[in-house]
Amino acid sequence: MPEIEALIFDFDGLLIDSESPLLEIWQDIYRQYGCELTMDQWQHALGTFGGFDPYADILARTGKGPERATLQPTIRARHFEVCMAMPLMPGVADVLAEARAAGLKTAVASSSAEDWVGPFLRQHGLDVMLNAIVTRDDVKQVKPAPDLFLLAAERMRVAPARCVVFEDSPNGLRAAHAAGMWAIAVPNALTRPLPLPDPHLVLESLAAKTLGDIIDALTESIRPRA
Repeated sequence: MPEIEALIFDFDGLLIDSESPLLEIWQDIYRQYGCELTMDQWQHALGTFGGFDPYADILARTGKGPERATLQPTIRARHFEVCMAMPLMPGVADVLAEARAAGLKTAVASSSAEDWVGPFLRQHGLDVMLNAIVTRDDVKQVKPAPDLFLLAAERMRVAPARCVVFEDSPNGLRAAHAAGMWAIAVPNALTRPLPLPDPHLVLESLAAKTLGDIIDALTESIRPRA
């Protein structure tokens, strides 16, 4: 049975629903160039960095495309404004509070940069509830590589095998497995239709169960069958 000492949370799509508005922004841009952006393409951008390049894709499909240096700041500003008005995803604050009460360490490990993740954690008061915050600025490889999760465990001084990862994306789950950690899938509206690579447990949301019930369900999911 797992001896759990720490919880590691993804950020985008798990703590706030930042993935949906970014997809909508890019779908609007694609339509301006007479084409459509599908989830078959966009899924490669989820839970990682550099997995899909919409600028290059539009150029390849239409022979013309948006100027990256000009459009990128506009997209970021629009995306940031929308996400700053969002609440936390259901159950986030409760699970973190339960973890602290139970003496478990907590961390966020994100393929996004600190200047994206940090403002939201501070806005919602989550930064003071975490033992470690790891972003792509801290590692050479982001998810699906295990580097983010392994560094989070190292900073918390917890063995990887005693960490539980909460992830919404296939790339994040792959990274959790590669790190040798327990992987719990909490898919959102975007990632729910995607194949989830072997999670130990799937939750409808972080509000679906108390942390105690989550740990019990995780333990039951790996109990040898008679």
